[in-house]
Amino acid sequence: MPIFSNLKETELSGTKEVFLSAIRHATSVGDSFPQFEDDLRNSAQEQVDFMLEDDENIPLVIADDEIKVETRIVVSNVFCSFENEFSLILEPDVANKETEEKIMRSLSDLEWMHNTLSKMDLMKDFVSHWANISRNLLKVIEDKRLDSVMWGLKIKLIEVTSKVLEAVGYGTVVLPAESRVELLKTWLPYIRKMKSLSDKMSKMEEASPYKMSEDLCQCIEGAIVSLVSALPSNDQADILADWISAEQVKYPDLSEAFEIWCYRTKSAQRRLDEALTESAMPLSPST
Repeated sequence: MPIFSNLKETELSGTKEVFLSAIRHATSVGDSFPQFEDDLRNSAQEQVDFMLEDDENIPLVIADDEIKVETRIVVSNVFCSFENEFSLILEPDVANKETEEKIMRSLSDLEWMHNTLSKMDLMKDFVSHWANISRNLLKVIEDKRLDSVMWGLKIKLIEVTSKVLEAVGYGTVVLPAESRVELLKTWLPYIRKMKSLSDKMSKMEEASPYKMSEDLCQCIEGAIVSLVSALPSNDQADILADWISAEQVKYPDLSEAFEIWCYRTKSAQRRLDEALTESAMPLSPST
């Protein structure tokens, strides 16, 4: 038994080392061998995916505190690097097709990381980082100089955001109400605008690759309805009032959330009226 125990510890230690090395390389960007960078990153991502699916030791590995800490450091570094890359889009000496392609690769890495973290119960880290950089991302991508360019990047941003909205909307990640409101108010106007532009482009060019797919639109709409319906009543009222007054009122369709809010508001008002009526009734004289 002691020999068996030592073998298991050695095997588990080896699995941890392989997993940590793979997850570090899976999102690394190095200058030593740029010609092999994509191959190395893809191979590391495949290794992590394989281990999470088929390695019998992986439940113990991902539950290990050291693995969680190291993974969180990797996540933080990836988001920091991505935000810095993204800010360079508006630099006249840097902004070019190559920069856009590099950022698109980084977004693909973030999508991969989202899928990985969901299997490690670390999705909250992904959501929190994305929420923290959202305003800076939108400040860049909504600059007037980019109005008619980088459509692929704009759609990709929405695809990643949809994953965050789904995680929060369906309760996979629990955030305070104020954080959920902030996330929604940050992205909803941009999503509306891009949906409208996407529809116009589709009418002009039916085969346009730069459009929001039906599946994407439905995922976002369902997540937002769920998210809004779970907010405090006052926050719901603010968002729904803004939705009703918006030009792009057709998308996302928040009719279901509006009906839920109306029902809850009427029920709450009815209960309040009943309570006030009861409190106003004279007390029966004691016998």
